[in-house]
Amino acid sequence: MLEIGSEAPKFSAPDQNGNILSLEDLSGSWVLFWWYPKASTPG
Repeated sequence: MLEIGSEAPKFSAPDQNGNILSLEDLSGSWVLFWWYPKASTPG
């Protein structure tokens, strides 16, 4: 688990258009992660 104020791990993921976006691409910008723990899962 990340600690408050710690640096996020490096990763890449596809955006809504299928283009690969890395966290480094957003360097210098504010970034907000939002997810639902049970999204797309049964239960």
